[in-house]
Amino acid sequence: MTARAGIRLDYGPDSLALVDRIIDGLRHTRPPAGGPVPPALRSFGAYAGEVLHRRAGAVWVDFDAAQREMFGQPFGIRTTDGRVWNPLGKAVKRYQAGTAESLQLFHLAVVG
Repeated sequence: MTARAGIRLDYGPDSLALVDRIIDGLRHTRPPAGGPVPPALRSFGAYAGEVLHRRAGAVWVDFDAAQREMFGQPFGIRTTDGRVWNPLGKAVKRYQAGTAESLQLFHLAVVG
């Protein structure tokens, strides 16, 4: 999707600020109204998870039933300390809540 738009993402933590801005753009063109969220958000959440995988040693995991219910997603990441995180859900939260949520700050919280 970003390739078609001419956007270059390098899987670095700083690129998550750009992803936050792209999601903000989606909010302006298609404001959240409690309905379905744009499918691109899943891709942006997966991108944030991949940044954590590549830069912080997190691994992708399938959530168990309780985690799927809690996070509302089928998979996420596990950090080296054993904690599980939901980057896909974080992208949706950025879309729904705006600047109150951030993929860049999410990265900092995970690696913190």
